Amino acid sequence: MECLRLRVHDIDFSSNQITVRDGKGNQDRIAILPVAVKEPLSAHLNKVKKVHDEDVKRGYGKVLMPYALERKYPNASLEWRWQWVFPQAELWRNKETGARGRHHLHESIVQKSVKDAVTKADLIKRATCHTFRHSFATHLLEDGYDIRTVQELLGHKDLNTTMIYTHVLNKGPAGVRSPADNL
Repeated sequence: MECLRLRVHDIDFSSNQITVRDGKGNQDRIAILPVAVKEPLSAHLNKVKKVHDEDVKRGYGKVLMPYALERKYPNASLEWRWQWVFPQAELWRNKETGARGRHHLHESIVQKSVKDAVTKADLIKRATCHTFRHSFATHLLEDGYDIRTVQELLGHKDLNTTMIYTHVLNKGPAGVRSPADNL
């Protein structure tokens, strides 16, 4: 859901950062924007922008605004910066106002895509959307990043929650690489 709720202004291409709003514990946090996804994400946003511009021309293009921002800035819901990064293909109608616009993709669409990819890859281990988060934390720890940095990136309030990911580092002899492999 953190990914699906991203708005255009949450992505900072120049700093390689994403602002996750109302994430774990209803807190905002900064996440890493991988360099490898910048180009395809930029191309995706160009397509989404064209759809949004066309929606606005047709009298649509509004998105739901967080908190009281709709009242404070009544035209902001049409602005490009507030649009969803991953909008639905179909327009929705606000039952209260009658306004039409786009909502973000439903989580079930992403869950199904991941499930289909796991099946297609013929993976034996169970893998879900949450597996990406777990793998992210695990790889950071394996690469030597400190536990506090990982805690901050995951948005955990309690370090003990992050410590769960350290179990992968306790591999015993299987996790030790022979110095001869460096020759």
